[in-house]
This record gives sequence, C-alpha cells and structure tokens, in this order.
Amino acid sequence: TLVYVNVLNIEIILSELKNNDNVKNNVRKPKNARTKRILKKREPKVEENVKTAIFVRGSTTSQVVNDALSDLCRLRRTNSINFTKKNNIHPFDDDTSLNFYCSKNDASLFVIGSHSKKRPHNLVFGRMFDGQLLDMIEVGIEKAITMSEIKSQKCSVGMKPLFIFNGDLFETSQVHKTFKNMMLDFFRGQNLESINISGLEYVISITATGSIVDSDSTASSTSDGKIFFRVYTIQMTKSGQKAPRIELEEMGPSYDFKLRRTKFAKEEVYKIATKVPKTLKPKKVKNIDVNEIGDKVGHIHVGRQDLGKLQTRKMKGLKRMTEDDQTEDWSRKKRKS
Repeated sequence: TLVYVNVLNIEIILSELKNNDNVKNNVRKPKNARTKRILKKREPKVEENVKTAIFVRGSTTSQVVNDALSDLCRLRRTNSINFTKKNNIHPFDDDTSLNFYCSKNDASLFVIGSHSKKRPHNLVFGRMFDGQLLDMIEVGIEKAITMSEIKSQKCSVGMKPLFIFNGDLFETSQVHKTFKNMMLDFFRGQNLESINISGLEYVISITATGSIVDSDSTASSTSDGKIFFRVYTIQMTKSGQKAPRIELEEMGPSYDFKLRRTKFAKEEVYKIATKVPKTLKPKKVKNIDVNEIGDKVGHIHVGRQDLGKLQTRKMKGLKRMTEDDQTEDWSRKKRKS
C-alpha cells in the first residue's frame, strides 16, 4: 500500500516547530497557576529541597518485604510515600515505569520490594538524577526483626539520626562505599547549621563483614559478606559532669542484608550529580587553612630579623674588652694575689 503525504504541510509543521521556543528548549508551558507552582518547585535550585523517597511493592512480595518497607518508611517519616498496592516494576530489566513513578511524585530516592524463588525477600535501594536512574543496589533480607516486635521507646518524628559504619569494606569496596553514601542520602533530611544535643534521639549502626573477591573498583564483590542494619535509641542519664552519660537501647528494625546485584552511575553523570555550585563553595581566606581534624590553622609571615641587633642578657664574660681594659684587669688581679 502506498501512502501519499502532502510535502507542503510537512514543511509548514517543521517550520512551526523550529520557531517554537518551548519545543526548542524542551520547556513545558504551564496552563494554570497550580501547574506553574509545581514546575517552579521542580526547577534546579542552589540549595535543593529535602529529597522525597517512595517505597514501592513489586508484582509479588512477602510479608517480610512488606514489613521492611513499612518500617523503613516509618523510620524516615517525613517526605516519604509508601505504596500499598502491587506494581509490575522490574528496575534492573526496564526502568521506564520507575522513572514515571519518581517523576510523578517528584522523588529522587526509592526502595522497591519483591519476592521470588530466585531472589527471596528482595529490596532495591536507588537514586534518581535529572529524571533518570542514577544508581541502585539490590540486597536480600536473610533475617528481620520488625519495629513492633521490639518493645522499647521509639524516637520522635522528624529527628535526624547519627550513623556508625563498622568495617574496613566501607573504605575499600566500591559496592560498600556506594551503599554507605546511599544510606546517608536516604536519612540526610534538612541541612542544619546547629544541633541541640537533646535532639539526638537515635543511632543507625551499619556493620559490614566479609572480604573483597574482585578488586576492580567498578564491580567489587564479597564472599559470604553480610551487612547488619541496626537502630538504637539514645538514653541520656546524669553523669555528675557537664556531659551526660550515653546508653543505647535497641529500637528496631533489625536486618541482616546480603548484597546481590548492583548498577553504578557513569563517571561523567556522577560528577554532574555531585557538583557543588560556586555560590555554595566557601570563599578561601588568605593564609587560613583547615586541617584534617577540622581546626583552623593560620599562617603568619614575619620579615627577616637582624640577629646582630638582637638584645640579649648582659653578661660580663660575654662583653668585648679593649687592650687597655685587659691590662687594667690583669693589674687588678695581680694586686689581689
């Protein structure tokens, strides 16, 4: 079958698209005030908003996965959306539906739970950048204790946690480095200039065990390695001193993770995602540096000193004597003898 197309109409349409600035710059023109506010909220900013995380259930899940998604969402509390319905989503095979969910909810963090015979009790932690998938790590839950099973005092809503990372793998393995960075990103919250000690209510302890098998920086893996995820509340008691005595009590949830599949960001994309704007970079002050501990170190430049004019302690033995003084001193000593 032959299809005849009017060439003149195609040229007119192409010329209109070429002259349209909105199409050229890929900008959506808002139709009403509500859409305008939403688009303005999603525009790039020097200081970004608090990241939103979505917790999505896959096509098949287990009770362990459902409880884990609920507890992790409850632990993060603010800026979190928990999807209770099942969704046909497979991020490692096709990320189209994942990009749609994240863009619709303006979320840059996600956790996807699934369960199958090949990968039982499965969780996928991931991040988005500029509407596209940045990186993700898949872990399996081998042992889980929910927050409701541990009868203890819980933390308040919206509190920022302290983090403890135990194990050399967080410094040597690329997978563990990415997992550490991802966990800090998940529970980061708002940027604060000062912290009240009474506001520190809970601690997240993450311990890595095992040894590196593949030394390649892009695909490092471990043999029989696990990641232990624990959450504790901070109990402050009187110590008789200015600083209170600290005690930790397990709050939950508690998980034993097993690392599975990973997908890292490309080096060029990761550099763009972690680029700090010039306006946020601290201005360098002349002759003032910051050492590894974080203390300010100043440099003082002093001109060259003339040591010949330096005033020292006056001592008779160091005094220069003329020939007359020497003869007089010799005659004085002779008279005494």
